[in-house]
Amino acid sequence: MLMRTDPFRELDRLAQQLTSPGTWTRPSTMPMDAYREGDEYVVAFDLPGVPTDAIDVDVERNMLTVKAERRPAVKADDVQMELSERPLGVFSRQLVLADTLDTEHIRADYDAGVLTLRIPIAERAKPRKISIGAGSGRKEIVG
Repeated sequence: MLMRTDPFRELDRLAQQLTSPGTWTRPSTMPMDAYREGDEYVVAFDLPGVPTDAIDVDVERNMLTVKAERRPAVKADDVQMELSERPLGVFSRQLVLADTLDTEHIRADYDAGVLTLRIPIAERAKPRKISIGAGSGRKEIVG
């Protein structure tokens, strides 16, 4: 029996697996930007359509974890979906923060679907000038 092959069938199956909704045990990643701005380290996560009560930000030691869940919108019984391209499910990202960051004073803002975390650089990590004291003269070691 001859079978007609479709070279794109396997590609479609793989794309479907990769774009399937994340679960709490296997979340999808979320896009982010990270940069230094003055005396702060800034991390911005794209989370459009996620309400603030569905976002968790945790820090344990130097591990920052951001989890979010985008749920489907509640629709009436007579609504028939024609196209659904926006990803749903659980999204997560973990970052290992340097010891030079002050994790006690992280600020989080959420605006226009972007979660922005501002992490101050610790005082001990900032450059500082060391003054040199004048000695009291020459000392002789007798021994």
